[in-house]
Amino acid sequence: MLRVSPRITIPPQEFEFSYVRSSGPGGQNVNKVNSKAVLRWDARASTSLPADVRARFEAKFGSRLTTEGHLVISSQRYRDQGRNAEDCLYKLREMLASVAVAPRKRRPTKPSRAAVARRLDSKQAQSRKKQTRRARPGSDE
Repeated sequence: MLRVSPRITIPPQEFEFSYVRSSGPGGQNVNKVNSKAVLRWDARASTSLPADVRARFEAKFGSRLTTEGHLVISSQRYRDQGRNAEDCLYKLREMLASVAVAPRKRRPTKPSRAAVARRLDSKQAQSRKKQTRRARPGSDE
């Protein structure tokens, strides 16, 4: 079970792993062992994903989905299959955790009177400084 939050758990039957030869570290071992893990998950047909989370997931990561709605994640960080498969699941967990909670709606606020006064005072001070530079006493320009 991939547990993202108390509300979101995905059974391992929804995941399809395949293993291919890695281009990562490992020396001659790279040419003999299929250590790169590739995870395929059908995000659109997943029954364990709530509808609101699925909508946010597709909005945020839609460009990473195939035309059939599958998400493909690969990992070749480590030299063995098991750790690369765990890394794929970790990447998926992080992606789902980023969209699991709906973003809070922003409430527009106004600046305080003191903040407005400080801003206007600094603008006037800047204006006075520039005016004294422009009109020098005793110059004919």
